[in-house]
Amino acid sequence: METTKMTVNGVSVCPTGEERYEYFTPAFARRTGKRFCQYDYRHTDGELFSCVAPTLEECRRRRDEWLQCKTNKEIKR
Repeated sequence: METTKMTVNGVSVCPTGEERYEYFTPAFARRTGKRFCQYDYRHTDGELFSCVAPTLEECRRRRDEWLQCKTNKEIKR
Protein backbone atom coordinates (compact mmCIF):
# COMPACT_ATOMS: atom_id res chain seq x y z
CA MET A 1 0.00 0.00 0.00
CA GLU A 2 1.37 3.38 -0.98
CA THR A 3 1.63 6.09 1.67
CA THR A 4 0.91 9.64 0.54
CA LYS A 5 0.70 12.98 2.26
CA MET A 6 -3.04 12.32 2.63
CA THR A 7 -2.92 8.85 4.20
CA VAL A 8 -1.01 6.70 6.65
CA ASN A 9 -1.51 2.98 6.08
CA GLY A 10 -4.49 3.80 3.86
CA VAL A 11 -6.26 5.94 6.48
CA SER A 12 -6.90 9.64 5.92
CA VAL A 13 -4.89 11.95 8.17
CA CYS A 14 -6.88 15.06 7.27
CA PRO A 15 -7.23 17.24 10.41
CA THR A 16 -10.65 18.46 11.56
CA GLY A 17 -11.86 21.49 9.62
CA GLU A 18 -9.21 21.16 6.89
CA GLU A 19 -8.90 19.86 3.35
CA ARG A 20 -6.17 17.82 1.68
CA TYR A 21 -5.80 16.99 -1.98
CA GLU A 22 -3.35 15.57 -4.47
CA TYR A 23 -3.33 14.93 -8.19
CA PHE A 24 -2.57 11.50 -9.61
CA THR A 25 -2.59 9.65 -12.93
CA PRO A 26 -4.25 6.22 -12.72
CA ALA A 27 -2.71 3.28 -14.55
CA PHE A 28 -5.54 3.12 -17.08
CA ALA A 29 -4.94 6.76 -18.09
CA ARG A 30 -1.13 6.83 -18.32
CA ARG A 31 -1.17 6.74 -22.10
CA THR A 32 -3.44 9.80 -22.31
CA GLY A 33 -1.91 11.54 -19.29
CA LYS A 34 -5.33 12.26 -17.79
CA ARG A 35 -5.00 13.34 -14.16
CA PHE A 36 -7.48 13.21 -11.33
CA CYS A 37 -7.69 14.98 -7.99
CA GLN A 38 -8.16 12.96 -4.81
CA TYR A 39 -9.76 15.17 -2.17
CA ASP A 40 -10.46 14.80 1.56
CA TYR A 41 -12.26 17.25 3.83
CA ARG A 42 -12.90 16.55 7.50
CA HIS A 43 -15.87 18.50 8.87
CA THR A 44 -15.63 20.14 12.28
CA ASP A 45 -17.84 17.34 13.64
CA GLY A 46 -15.21 14.80 12.53
CA GLU A 47 -17.07 13.32 9.54
CA LEU A 48 -14.85 12.75 6.50
CA PHE A 49 -15.86 13.71 2.95
CA SER A 50 -13.72 12.16 0.23
CA CYS A 51 -13.99 12.16 -3.56
CA VAL A 52 -12.07 11.84 -6.81
CA ALA A 53 -12.76 14.21 -9.71
CA PRO A 54 -10.88 15.64 -12.71
CA THR A 55 -10.21 19.00 -10.98
CA LEU A 56 -9.88 20.49 -7.52
CA GLU A 57 -12.71 22.88 -8.37
CA GLU A 58 -15.05 19.95 -9.09
CA CYS A 59 -14.06 18.31 -5.79
CA ARG A 60 -14.81 21.51 -3.89
CA ARG A 61 -18.16 21.86 -5.67
CA ARG A 62 -19.08 18.33 -4.58
CA ARG A 63 -17.93 19.10 -1.03
CA ASP A 64 -20.11 22.23 -0.97
CA GLU A 65 -23.12 20.15 -2.09
CA TRP A 66 -22.36 17.62 0.66
CA LEU A 67 -22.10 20.40 3.25
CA GLN A 68 -25.41 21.88 2.07
CA CYS A 69 -27.16 18.50 2.42
CA LYS A 70 -25.53 17.98 5.81
CA THR A 71 -26.69 21.42 6.98
CA ASN A 72 -30.23 20.79 5.75
CA LYS A 73 -30.38 17.48 7.67
CA GLU A 74 -29.21 19.17 10.87
CA ILE A 75 -31.85 21.91 10.52
CA LYS A 76 -34.64 19.31 10.19
CA ARG A 77 -33.70 17.67 13.51
